Amino acid sequence: MANEWGPLEGLIGEWESDTGGLDTAFSHSQDKVLGSSYKEKCSMKPFGPVDNGSQSLYGLDYKSAMWRGDEENPFHTEVGYWLWDAATGEVMKGFVVPRGITVLAGGNADANATKFTLKAALDDPQYSIGENKYLAKNASSLSYVINITIGDNSWSYDEITMLRMNEFDEPFAHTDHNTLRRVS
Repeated sequence: MANEWGPLEGLIGEWESDTGGLDTAFSHSQDKVLGSSYKEKCSMKPFGPVDNGSQSLYGLDYKSAMWRGDEENPFHTEVGYWLWDAATGEVMKGFVVPRGITVLAGGNADANATKFTLKAALDDPQYSIGENKYLAKNASSLSYVINITIGDNSWSYDEITMLRMNEFDEPFAHTDHNTLRRVS
């Protein structure tokens, strides 16, 4: 039986990757889609329980930052929480990106799962995406999907964010994937 953090137990710790991450996104400065490698640092600290009436959640307080090459400042950061509800098997990731985006993604998993998928969509009644007025007009996030795989002292993710962008007639898939290794 898993501990209170269920499938999130394997994510507890400090994590890093080398330049093995790949971000595929539209570059406004080059006016084209680019695949850029990146390195990442991520911290996941356990907490809980948090009680909402009869609901009891355990979670991870997380911070993540990504850099391309020798950049001094990260090109992407996230802060938020991963949450586990053992009674319902619900896993959630709630986070903020300082571009003016908030996401609550969710899905179900077994307590001992080492693979699971979380999803959010614009205007979904539970798992939703919020964004500022500029992004809603120019690069709206239509949906977000993250697939997680947890290994021994490593974990990986594959993310797809579907965007409605002024530069494209059809929705554009912004993708990110990386494998992180435990450093402590």
